[in-house]
Amino acid sequence: MNTHFDSVAAVVDLTDRRGNAEAPSVVAEAATGRAAATRSLTSALVAIAATVGVATAHAGCADPRTPRAVQPHVTLPALAAPSAFRDAPANEDIVGTWLVTYSVGGTATGQAYIQWHSDGTEWENINYPIDGGNICMGSWKRVDARHVSRNHYGWLYTSGNLSGYFNETETAEVARNGTYNGITKMMIYDLDGHLQTEFGGTSSAVLIEP
Repeated sequence: MNTHFDSVAAVVDLTDRRGNAEAPSVVAEAATGRAAATRSLTSALVAIAATVGVATAHAGCADPRTPRAVQPHVTLPALAAPSAFRDAPANEDIVGTWLVTYSVGGTATGQAYIQWHSDGTEWENINYPIDGGNICMGSWKRVDARHVSRNHYGWLYTSGNLSGYFNETETAEVARNGTYNGITKMMIYDLDGHLQTEFGGTSSAVLIEP
């Protein structure tokens, strides 16, 4: 889901939701048994992490450990009139098509067009190359008057070959002016269901008007 990284093409986020960073050796261990190119990439990510303090990664429909080219950042204006959403609850206001920007550690890592459907399903298409996986989908529900949550899955590919899957959860606060902001958690698994890495992030979205 073509990656937009402001600082690096792809860096794994090693910071948990409490802000604690894992030792760089965790990355090296996770790379054991991979191809030489992947091991080289992992070493490079460790070096970058040591330089910037934390590593950052996309929180969406692709494995952030895969290097990808920087993509142009798209900007859409927020809706100007609060009346656009009136006083509808979040489960009504969220329905529609949005442009969402995902970030980790304050760094934008990808953008997606996402649709939230009134039947409680959602799907998105992120600006990543298709050979790594850029389509994902899930289900969502209302939390309260202004919040919704979703449970989101997608396949991961390495050079076009199926190599794993991810699960992303998100709780979003839906504003009345055509925007929402969310807290995300990404968990990446291999094909045997073993957790490879996990990290938290944020989302910020603007509604695309009909």
